[in-house]
Amino acid sequence: MDVPQNFLGSSKLKVSRIGLGTAALGRPGYINEGHHLDLEGKADRSSMEHNMATVLDAAYQAGVTYIDAARSYGEAENFLRSWLDSSAAPRPDVVVGSKWGYTYVADWKINADVHEVKDHSSEAFSRQRAETEQSLGDYLDLYQIHSVTPESPVFTDAETLDRLAELKAQGVLIGFSTSGPDQATTIRKALECMAGSQLLFDTVQSTWNVLEPSAGEALAEASDAGLGVIIKEAVANGRLTHRGDYAEKLEGGDYSPDARAIASVLAQPFVSTVLSGATTVEQLRSNLDAVRAEPVDDIDPIDPVEYWTQRSNRSWT
Repeated sequence: MDVPQNFLGSSKLKVSRIGLGTAALGRPGYINEGHHLDLEGKADRSSMEHNMATVLDAAYQAGVTYIDAARSYGEAENFLRSWLDSSAAPRPDVVVGSKWGYTYVADWKINADVHEVKDHSSEAFSRQRAETEQSLGDYLDLYQIHSVTPESPVFTDAETLDRLAELKAQGVLIGFSTSGPDQATTIRKALECMAGSQLLFDTVQSTWNVLEPSAGEALAEASDAGLGVIIKEAVANGRLTHRGDYAEKLEGGDYSPDARAIASVLAQPFVSTVLSGATTVEQLRSNLDAVRAEPVDDIDPIDPVEYWTQRSNRSWT
């Protein structure tokens, strides 16, 4: 299978229409439905690095060229660097994005009281930028602020914005991700941030799925402004898969519920790439069927506040 390619917004980076997110691959605990079942008890670092490399191999062979990581995804950056370095042949078409703003604090424990801590200060940027530089080096193409909300201090932190602009001038694309019921407000605030005469941000990564489509209009505005739009949580952390509470409404035809849910994202004209959050090769291949599957058109959205409340109450497994 060859996943279609396109440009990431108005940038010169070409990415696959379906990318691979590593939130569930780089650490033993995550909020995806049945995550612990996917790991099959093999949650030590060595086993997880091997599994991530296996999924990356399958993704690349299928035409997936965008890989998305973050400082808070456990060892995701390091596992990704190891995979990139281990290839006998270069992979010049792989585009790597990562994020700063959350710190992983679970110490490789699935049942930790706290898994990640948010900090958008200039001090956090300095520390995590150095850590990402050590982990990914010149492989990094896109650096994003992780999980920005309207009240985030980053929008008024001139020092951090200036340093992001400096990184942009060095050739690294600058992006941000959003979360919460006010994603649209965040996106529009970010569109006001300038680096000289141009927009500071090159990309936006937001949650959009058939249960939570509220950011759609703002994402269309971002796309019109030239930003690449990356969609995360297209299957709502498993709710839109065969394990989820909407599985029955997504069944029918030749494709799995997750493929149809992702197809619904790909049908949105503002989308540059949508992330598969697969933990296994089997899940990845099912997700990639989205390029052929029919979108969903008969599921009613959930009120955004209720959706994000439900998400925040999910257990880490």
